[in-house]
Amino acid sequence: MEIIKEQAMLGITGMLEQVDAMTRQMNKNLWGDQFRNCFSDTLLRTLHIQDDGSVYLVTGDIPAMWLRDSTAQIEPYLILAKSNEVFRHLIAKLVQKQCEYIIIDPYANAFNQQPNSHGHQTDQTSMSPWVWERKYEIDSLCYPVRLAYLLYKQTGYTWHFNETFLQAVKEIVTLFRTEQRHESSTYSFERFDERPEDTLVNDGKGAQVGYTGMTWSGFRPSDDACRYGYLIPANMFAVVILTYLTEIIGKFYDESALTEEIGRLRDEIQKGIDKYGIVEDALTGKKVFAYEVDGLGNYTLMDDANVPSLLSAPYLGYCDAEDEVYLNTRELLLSDRNPYYYSGSVASGIGSSHTPDQYIWPIALAMQGLTTNSRNEKERLLDLLVGTTAGTMQCHESFDVNNESQYTREWFSWSNMMYCRLLLNYLELDR
Repeated sequence: MEIIKEQAMLGITGMLEQVDAMTRQMNKNLWGDQFRNCFSDTLLRTLHIQDDGSVYLVTGDIPAMWLRDSTAQIEPYLILAKSNEVFRHLIAKLVQKQCEYIIIDPYANAFNQQPNSHGHQTDQTSMSPWVWERKYEIDSLCYPVRLAYLLYKQTGYTWHFNETFLQAVKEIVTLFRTEQRHESSTYSFERFDERPEDTLVNDGKGAQVGYTGMTWSGFRPSDDACRYGYLIPANMFAVVILTYLTEIIGKFYDESALTEEIGRLRDEIQKGIDKYGIVEDALTGKKVFAYEVDGLGNYTLMDDANVPSLLSAPYLGYCDAEDEVYLNTRELLLSDRNPYYYSGSVASGIGSSHTPDQYIWPIALAMQGLTTNSRNEKERLLDLLVGTTAGTMQCHESFDVNNESQYTREWFSWSNMMYCRLLLNYLELDR
């Protein structure tokens, strides 16, 4: 199976050379050097072609595959899939693997390469030997649909729209429906360690919520527990992928009832966002998106570095970057009114409860660039990203705003590929 990886590496040669030439012409050699390192890394070190031809991606220094991370890791290669059959096939095979995992357990966020019971098997929840971790996060179900849809729209490839995909879609719709009324769900999760962010309160059921039409999430895309059960950016993402699914199921499957059900579910979630997810900022009087709500009158004004985030709403396809409520929210998020926005002598940006205080995430810096129309801001952020790797030429999980040599995770493929996404966007190669 190594021949496939060799073909893929040959397939990125032209892109590496093009980016290198463009960045050197701009006297931004470091941009190109880091792109070469990061764009190659996912293929060289995280991609595993198994004996049966299936595709498995480790997230980096953790030997497991996250549904979220694996999509973000491979998505920048869509630009090559338009003309390269190897990449079309690799991406479609990843979608297939993701769907197989969803069918095994739609509540799980990360999976093992084999049914070897590796990972967090001591967690108090229903664990399959395939599951590395079973923290339920809405985005885990959204990302594979996003990848499947973008592959189709950008290349016309449809092999992955098979019975496995359809079965996974039915699992997703059923779960989203169930979690609209979380009190009737059987899902619970507890982990007994020193981090309260790693477990759900109320005997693993999470804090009390009221009905909103939105769908409940136990954990944020940071893998940290939600304070309130309705995570607005994740529900935004759900609206986007349910819209995709009405098109896919309507076009490629004889499932009219399912298509109608998906449309109804999407509309209910959107109405919930409109009613509960948009609040008035008491300081400015402007309408902004809340990060989490409980349907009982409580909400949080903040953002987390991990995607889906409120900052990422235009990137996900939920709204335009010039949307008034989004711009109001963005202004709040990129200020000290966001409890996870940190500023220091080296950098400023959004961090997470998942990492230490005063540590910000390259993923959030890249997303800040991907959701602005200002080329000057994109350039500033690219300079910042290549200047804060502590000489490793790797985008870490997070780093100290006052000392970039203090960071978490030596190797984190999602972060590397978000840098690549921003540079491709700046160079207008992602069109």
